[in-house]
Amino acid sequence: MSTSHVMFTETLLLLGGAVVAAPLFRQLGLSTVLGYLAAGVVIGPLAHLISETGEILSVSELGVVFLLFIIGLELKPSRLWHMRADIFGLGTAQVVVSGLILSVLPVLMGLVDWRGGLVIGFGLALSSTAFALQLLNDQGDRNTRYGQRAFSILLLQDLAIVPLLAMVSLLGGQAEGAETPFYQEAAIAVGAIVAMLVAGRYILTPMFGVIARTGAREVMIAAALLVVIGSATLMQVAGLSMAMGAFLSGVMLAESSYRHELEADIEPFRGILLALFFMAVGMSMQIDVILDNLLLIVGGVLVIMILKAIVLYLLCRATGSSRDDAIRVAFLLPQGGEFGFVLFTTATTVGLLSGATASMLISMVTLTMALTPLGAILARRLQTEDAAEKMDEDFEGADADVIMVGFSRFGQIAAQILLASGRDVTIIDDSVDRVRQAASFGFRIYFGDGTRLDVLRAAGIERAKIVAICTQKKETTDRIVDLLKEEYPEARLFVRSYDRIHSLSLRSRDVEYELRETLESGLLFGRKTLEALGMTETEAQAILDDIRVRDEERLQIQAAEGILAGRHMLHNRPVRPEPLVKPKRQSDDGESAARFPEAVGEEMDR
Repeated sequence: MSTSHVMFTETLLLLGGAVVAAPLFRQLGLSTVLGYLAAGVVIGPLAHLISETGEILSVSELGVVFLLFIIGLELKPSRLWHMRADIFGLGTAQVVVSGLILSVLPVLMGLVDWRGGLVIGFGLALSSTAFALQLLNDQGDRNTRYGQRAFSILLLQDLAIVPLLAMVSLLGGQAEGAETPFYQEAAIAVGAIVAMLVAGRYILTPMFGVIARTGAREVMIAAALLVVIGSATLMQVAGLSMAMGAFLSGVMLAESSYRHELEADIEPFRGILLALFFMAVGMSMQIDVILDNLLLIVGGVLVIMILKAIVLYLLCRATGSSRDDAIRVAFLLPQGGEFGFVLFTTATTVGLLSGATASMLISMVTLTMALTPLGAILARRLQTEDAAEKMDEDFEGADADVIMVGFSRFGQIAAQILLASGRDVTIIDDSVDRVRQAASFGFRIYFGDGTRLDVLRAAGIERAKIVAICTQKKETTDRIVDLLKEEYPEARLFVRSYDRIHSLSLRSRDVEYELRETLESGLLFGRKTLEALGMTETEAQAILDDIRVRDEERLQIQAAEGILAGRHMLHNRPVRPEPLVKPKRQSDDGESAARFPEAVGEEMDR
């Protein structure tokens, strides 16, 4: 069979596995990551449909690279600086404490000497960036407090691979001679980072400006791929991880006006390559090695995950995390990581580990990855608090013509109209669950309390052309309206009203537009009922239009004369259908008042 035919067949198998596994596991309420792993196990070690997984794994690692680039696009340098305590404090503590504890066990068991123990311990202390971030994305938790802390730990682990590889070289007696001394490696790495920062500031944004003016969409996509892969390659040559290079290039472009377009261009590649990475991990599992050393590997997997989870929990609690957030981090990052494969392979090359030991370690790391989605499910069962959960108020990228406060059922429908027209909308909501749910459907909404002036300012109230207030409780709505009328009297306010009395209250505050939340749906429901009874669509629509006009005129009368205006003329008189004639202004004898059916639009008793 020709090479091209083999590649074609393998591609079909991988795509078919992804298409079947992802929806199936999602339907079962499980993570798509677990589905991709299962598909890889079936295609590789069980069915032996694909045997050579090394090339697939190396190519699919670009999925992790693209993922870090997209994350970098959402993190401005100022935001990264704000996270420095978690990155260099919590992240460093996790690597050092976990690494030292896990180093002792293989030495005490007599498997390796102290040098091999250090390699094993620190290799297992690293977690999987791909698995953890994909789980955060699936759950819509990347902007939560625990999600940001978990990301900080992962970022430090990516940085730690440079000194850890240097440690392997030193312990293996390879630090002298042909090998580059550590201080030179560090200088090269720092130089590469500085070059990335300079290029991002003075070259990348102008380059994308020139390309954008050509109007060639395919060139823009090619340029985005060039930047991501080029920056990743530069960091790899300098001894850093490819993912770190892509992340830095993303951070440098976070303030660029082309950020959203770049994210849209890269996202399809990120999704398919990351799915391929998880499948490749599943295919690389060595079932025979696992079966031959079943007790040792299973025991090792449990010890690794339990010890790392305990360390993560204690460190998070010691640095200010709530109990539930500490549990979430502990069950999200107990697995081994992709860089463990690199560290163990390098240690085998310099003679610190035997090939058999490295194979068992790689099998353990793979199993810990496979168990991580199940750990995330278990973490949800161990949590105790619901209503009190909070997210970080991060308004990076919030700069739209419309600010919408509240994203419940009313706001979701209104937002669809605006987004479908191509308008950008900054959506604010104070429900963590709603933010997560929106993220799972591709909506980016910002966590925040819309009754706070600092939140509205951070969301870009000074630049917004319209503020759409779609909150559910009228008390909350009134607080926001009053706040904006006092601080920004020129702001154009479009407001969701609770009922008729609330509409009159809002009109007295001079909002530009208000709408009762049930008015239009109730009118449409009545019209459809008339049509079902045999009335023509034109006749039913005419009645609806007339009722809407009458309701508006009555609201104007009530706004001028009070809620009970004309009401006395309707006592002891049945409400009858009225002829389709234009109503007149209310006269002294109240005759015209009877033409405004009191039942229409009155939600006073709700």
